[in-house]
Amino acid sequence: MNTLPSRRKVGYARVSTVGQTLELQIKTLQEFGCRRIYREKASGADSERAELRKLIAGLKEGQSVVVTRLDRLARSTFDLFAIVKSITDKKAQFYSLAEPWTDTSTSTGRLMLAVLGGLADVERDLIRTRTSEGRARAIQQGKRMGRPPRITQEQRREIAQRRQNGETLRAIAKDYGMSDSTVSRIVSGKDSHASRKIMTEKKAPATGAATQQMRGASCRPRTSTRSAF
Repeated sequence: MNTLPSRRKVGYARVSTVGQTLELQIKTLQEFGCRRIYREKASGADSERAELRKLIAGLKEGQSVVVTRLDRLARSTFDLFAIVKSITDKKAQFYSLAEPWTDTSTSTGRLMLAVLGGLADVERDLIRTRTSEGRARAIQQGKRMGRPPRITQEQRREIAQRRQNGETLRAIAKDYGMSDSTVSRIVSGKDSHASRKIMTEKKAPATGAATQQMRGASCRPRTSTRSAF
């Protein structure tokens, strides 16, 4: 890798916080022969790093992206594989000075890239499993999923009380920053899944009774209107 012309080597240096310095990374990359070095102060977990995106977008075939250590490029196996794949998709190469086995211009480096892909799939599955388990555990504990409600239960009671006192929907809606229809649903109790479920359950027995009544009526003996004579 060190035999490549300097114009083909593109460096990438990153630190996580403003207080850290890039000087040592830049010096090491320059000594390795990198003429162009993209510099960034951002978290390795940030997938929207502006300088990294510029680097990948400007890559040309035959160039090599060089970092001092793998963790300068990414903090997880999944992100590392995604970034290195973006580099190789542009027919460029990747190399880490601290981990020479990552040289994608060699068969060993390409093998490790394939291994990284498998590890990334495992990591993605583990994240998905942990997320599902956490969601199920939260639901069992009675925690509400989704967006937090815009108004509290106390505010709901206040809205209902003000409406009972004769205030208009528009006046109440203006005070709470919502639409007239939202106020109307809150007052009627039709603005949540729970209230809809309760209303459905209330309607169900009535429907069942009506059905039973109709069945009973159909089983009654019919009175004949024909004359017996």
